[in-house]
Amino acid sequence: MTRPGPAAVPGAVSVEAPRRAWRVTRVWPAVAFGIAVLLLWELVVVIGRVPAFLLPAPSAIAGQIGAQFDVIVPTAAVTGGNALAGLAAGFVLGMVLAVLAASSRVFGELVTPVVLAASAVPIVALAPVFTTMFGSTTEIPRRLVVAVVVTVPVFVATARGLRQVQPVHAELMTALAATPWQRARFVRLPGAVPHVMTGLRLAAPAAVIAAIVAEYFGGLQNGLGSRISAAAANTAYARAWAFVAASIALGLLFHLAGLLVERLVTRGRTA
Repeated sequence: MTRPGPAAVPGAVSVEAPRRAWRVTRVWPAVAFGIAVLLLWELVVVIGRVPAFLLPAPSAIAGQIGAQFDVIVPTAAVTGGNALAGLAAGFVLGMVLAVLAASSRVFGELVTPVVLAASAVPIVALAPVFTTMFGSTTEIPRRLVVAVVVTVPVFVATARGLRQVQPVHAELMTALAATPWQRARFVRLPGAVPHVMTGLRLAAPAAVIAAIVAEYFGGLQNGLGSRISAAAANTAYARAWAFVAASIALGLLFHLAGLLVERLVTRGRTA
């Protein structure tokens, strides 16, 4: 004999409705502010007759986005591909270095200053060096620049998470005579997952910035950075801003992807 299911309570309100309303309440002020900024920008440029080389009007930029859309999409795909490849390589490298640094004190004392010093090296110095080393007809220099930029935040976040081990877990591993690799695999890495995801979220938009900046210093002329510099050199300022808008959209896309991965992973752990 089966029991009847719970009867619906009259006047009950779904939990999803307040959540949707709360999300809309959070989003609409930013949207309204963005629209107001664009309108003010248009008025200032039109009424003040601001020269295009100083600041093109949003309407002119929008027109160039429509006119150059067939060029913007493949160009953004090239830059996005370089950013994604460098992000993957830097993420793996940062995690491996952090795990090794946490497993060996001597290795940690050696590699930590080197990684932190890499964060102080400007992209404008790395890009020409890598281009000279690997040539100007390949995407490897740009991807290496992205990998270097991404390695630092991933390493720092992962190392911080690996150090936060509860004493009871450390004592259990000691009682079981666990090896350093077993400690990292069963205790440190699972506990460091939220920190690793935070490092990924921070590194994702930085990868796009590094890929675009690296394209300014020679190499193939097929990315957003090279298109921006070429358009500006030809006094096509609205077109240059159109590629800048595409760069912003690409950076937001990487940021949202990193945020989505972080939420999915952390939600699965807390469920």
